[in-house]
Amino acid sequence: MNYKYCNNLFSYSRFLTREVNVGGIKMGGHNPIRLQSMTNTKTLDTISTVDQCIRIINAGADYVRITAQGVREAENLAEIKSELRKQGYKFPLVADVHFNSQIAEIAAAIVEKVRINPGNYSDKKRFEKIDFTDNEYKIELEKIAEKLQSLFKICRKNGTALRIGVNHGSLSDRVMSRYGDTPEGMVESAMEFLRICAVENFHNVVASLKSSNTLVMIQANRLLLNRMITEGMNYPLHLGVTEAGEGEVGRIKSSAGIGSLLADGIGDTIRVSLTEDPENEIPVARELVNNFKDRNESYEIPEVKDVIVNPFSFQRRETIAIENIGGKNLPVVLADWQDGLNETSVHVLLPEYFYLSTRSDFSELPGKFRYILNMHDWFKYAKTSKNIFPLLTLQQFEVYGAKHPGLNFVIASNMDDLRELQMPLKDSRNVVLIFETFNKNGIADQRSLFYQMLEKGIKIPAIINRNYSENSLQSFQLKASSDIGALLVDGFSDGIWIRNAGTLEPIDLVSTSFDILQSGRVRTSKTEYISCPSCGRTLFDLQSVTTGIKKRTNHLKNLKIAIMGCIVNGPGEMADADYGFIGSGIGKISLYKGKQIIKKNIPSANAIDELVSLIKESGDWREP
Repeated sequence: MNYKYCNNLFSYSRFLTREVNVGGIKMGGHNPIRLQSMTNTKTLDTISTVDQCIRIINAGADYVRITAQGVREAENLAEIKSELRKQGYKFPLVADVHFNSQIAEIAAAIVEKVRINPGNYSDKKRFEKIDFTDNEYKIELEKIAEKLQSLFKICRKNGTALRIGVNHGSLSDRVMSRYGDTPEGMVESAMEFLRICAVENFHNVVASLKSSNTLVMIQANRLLLNRMITEGMNYPLHLGVTEAGEGEVGRIKSSAGIGSLLADGIGDTIRVSLTEDPENEIPVARELVNNFKDRNESYEIPEVKDVIVNPFSFQRRETIAIENIGGKNLPVVLADWQDGLNETSVHVLLPEYFYLSTRSDFSELPGKFRYILNMHDWFKYAKTSKNIFPLLTLQQFEVYGAKHPGLNFVIASNMDDLRELQMPLKDSRNVVLIFETFNKNGIADQRSLFYQMLEKGIKIPAIINRNYSENSLQSFQLKASSDIGALLVDGFSDGIWIRNAGTLEPIDLVSTSFDILQSGRVRTSKTEYISCPSCGRTLFDLQSVTTGIKKRTNHLKNLKIAIMGCIVNGPGEMADADYGFIGSGIGKISLYKGKQIIKKNIPSANAIDELVSLIKESGDWREP
């Protein structure tokens, strides 16, 4: 495959897209990356929606999206817009439309941008027809083109922009019949509509491919950009991870997905979807975007001639196993030693290896952990210890070679020196590399090194090390997850070691490390909650219910629980969840096990108890 999008893998720059005008605030081209959020009030409640729009804009958003699930809601957008204008607010409004092309046409005459979903804009999503002949497929596309021509006419008349917004959880039966719920299916769903836009010479268009699965979301967007380039298109891209959740985990998951693409130079507008008040999303989005400013000032990285890793399909780099690192072992976590830990420290996730500062007395160290010690101190004090391993610099390794018969860590702070020493390391069977970088564009730096190791057939394990100086936990988490996420998605790294010189608690660094691995879909260590951010379609109090479910189930290991406000994307986005909790009506919840609905229309007051009972009945419950 021709990886046309890969120009930015080793030298950061934003991919130059077409400029699109959204109510005077343009996106794409050389414009800043735009920030947006979505209201979760009822669209027919004009005052509440207006107040929330204002809070979102005052937080720093460029655009505000509002759901228009019916004709009445679409028509009420005019009242919302009028009230905002009366109060002096002239920012662009975006209507979110599903299922009904008539609603999109009403909204397009009122707001500055309309989002339509190719999965349900024209097609009926009933899972009744699973096989389309070429002619039937063609007829369906012709019907879509006809409906879009009517929408284009209204958009041209009113200067309205259009977003072709594909959700992994709501692909049409037609697309599913050919491609399944895959990144390829998401891309084709978008491209079918974008090709119609191109033929009709309607270019005030933005595209998005979203999923709650960060791996799928990243692969799909990379593939879409590659496909657009191949077909001569350059429409702006809207980035987001759906159902990311709340709190720290939601921020890390969004950053791992969105940040990985921003690191590749992809993205013109972003929405960080959190199960919180929508105005909370904007500071997170702003800080995430700011993390990629001035990245093109990094030093020159040696040329990588061929892209030998498929960026659209995950495959972990093949390495040999050394102790519990590499091979088929899950990626490990390294961390600096924390005083106060002991044999009973089981209430938190703990690293596989702790790095020790210079010391000679090891009598008080818990014996169940493994440790790393600088080479000279290890040789002097700990070379007979079974659970302490030496850490060598490249220069020390060049002079002394491996010192421990089973496991030696070799840290590379200077990537140029490491490139010179790769071949002597090639045949090592007791060395694990640690790639340390202080370079602002360290993603490209470390990625190029992994590529060179692949080219030279070097299969020794390698661990990513990143160093920060943050006093804000959110800043640390956003930077670390976006810096490391892209490499995990590429299939690189047999472990991570994140260090921070600021005032953060050491245990927060460890927790973040495990959350990054889980967000990158390479290691699951705790319950994952796939919870949507809520909108005007939501049928219950999503924030309080999510909190209640977490309180009852957060002690469980390796489960995915989806908490979805409505059925628009719910069943699809929870496709790989073990259990689903979905609003099915006012005050009603339906429970799923996998893709199968188990209990329908349960009163919401009893729904969390019923979910716990279902988990117990299925044999997945463990007592806290």
